[in-house]
Amino acid sequence: MTGRAGHVTLVGAGPGAADLLTYRAWRAIARADVVVHDRLVPREVLDDLAADVEVIDVGKAPGRHKVPQDGINELLVRHALAGKEVVRLKGGDPFVFGRGGEEHAACAAAGVPVDVVPGVSSALAVPALAGVPLTHRGTTTAFHVVTAHTRSGEQELDDVAVACVTERAATLVILMGVSSLPTIVTRLLDAGAAPATPVAIVERGSTPEQRVTRVGLDLAAKRADELGVRAPAVIVVGDVAAPGLLEGVCERGDVVLGDARG
Repeated sequence: MTGRAGHVTLVGAGPGAADLLTYRAWRAIARADVVVHDRLVPREVLDDLAADVEVIDVGKAPGRHKVPQDGINELLVRHALAGKEVVRLKGGDPFVFGRGGEEHAACAAAGVPVDVVPGVSSALAVPALAGVPLTHRGTTTAFHVVTAHTRSGEQELDDVAVACVTERAATLVILMGVSSLPTIVTRLLDAGAAPATPVAIVERGSTPEQRVTRVGLDLAAKRADELGVRAPAVIVVGDVAAPGLLEGVCERGDVVLGDARG
């Protein structure tokens, strides 16, 4: 024990680009004694840490969890109780499918002070960087965000998510959905979604490797397989994903047009 009180800060690292971290996030990281980070955080941030900062990689990859969630919670609590300033660096925003709530609760239960620094969520930022507005006047005024994966594995779209597409009621944003795309397409089509419903799949958004695939719903899984679409990716389903909605979008070099139909 050091004799001084430790502290945990849950920091959102944004969608991948280092310059999308907030100023408050940078300040928290600069004060850290320990940084516990996910897989999809900007490498530049970790490379800039002082040599005496302890860096712990707990990143989860599809089908492989390096450290289980209970183990991550224990790490945060143990280092904080030892008097350390701990930063839990998480991709996107800690409270948007980031399990930040569980980590916050674990710290609070152990009597560890904990703060949250919000991050730029990939659900919002990645479509925007690809020229896909989640709302657009005259097209849609709402959006709905879901994840295709939970602790128990793949998660089927619920009725609200399906209605967003079948009733054209809102834009549907799907996180962690690449491996589930065939199931997602089948579920939506079986529920009555129009086969030509526009889909945009944005891989590695905000990074130099960003790639955007636009395609009709019925061909989305087939086209993604042909192109070798890989996680991390954000899938947007709805009229806002139509090519040409925003003038000049289709001229971008990183856009792959795959049988998209308006």
